Amino acid sequence: MDKQPLIAPRFLNEFDATMQLIQGKWKIMILYELDEDDHCRFADLQHHIQAVSHKTLTSQLRELQADGLITRHDFHTAQPHVEYALTPMGQSLIPILDAICTWGTIHIDPALMARTLCDE
Repeated sequence: MDKQPLIAPRFLNEFDATMQLIQGKWKIMILYELDEDDHCRFADLQHHIQAVSHKTLTSQLRELQADGLITRHDFHTAQPHVEYALTPMGQSLIPILDAICTWGTIHIDPALMARTLCDE
């Protein structure tokens, strides 16, 4: 009988899985920006998330895409451009992020936050 190789688990549990998919300094903001706009170009994301570097934004977009939370559509036109959008799996995270945002609004002193996302 052939033994199939065991694949080491990537996550400790379902909570760890969810947190690992959204952890990253800018991932939640990226998800919120894509929820606001159905399709968003890289430059638009960089404009809305001004403090993020080009390299970091690229890295976090690639991770979100690899995890199935966003799609990347490359337009092969005379002036090529790329647009990003939430997948259905990415869209399903928005209510969860909204609940976390609401909890933070209720329980954390606004003076301790550089900005808020819930009301934007």
